[in-house]
Amino acid sequence: MYLTPEVKSNLFKKHGENAKDSGNAESQIALFTLRINHLTEHLKKNRKDFNTERALVNMVGKRRSQLDYLKNTQISKYREVIKKLGIRK
Repeated sequence: MYLTPEVKSNLFKKHGENAKDSGNAESQIALFTLRINHLTEHLKKNRKDFNTERALVNMVGKRRSQLDYLKNTQISKYREVIKKLGIRK
């Protein structure tokens, strides 16, 4: 399993206020990015897995919504998150 509770808590600690800060926009964007990268690697090996492809597209849309929210509320944090996670628009 790639997404254990320890991995999630480390991710939230790195991108949020503390290890249990899962509601923060930066934390959610980081979690979506981790999951998107995992699914992308899965789809490189399994090209005909259309259910995973659909889930990936939905997840990218959710991350985009979170990024738009962060951009509209706190532009400096938006730029910081994009640079830290290596996301391109």
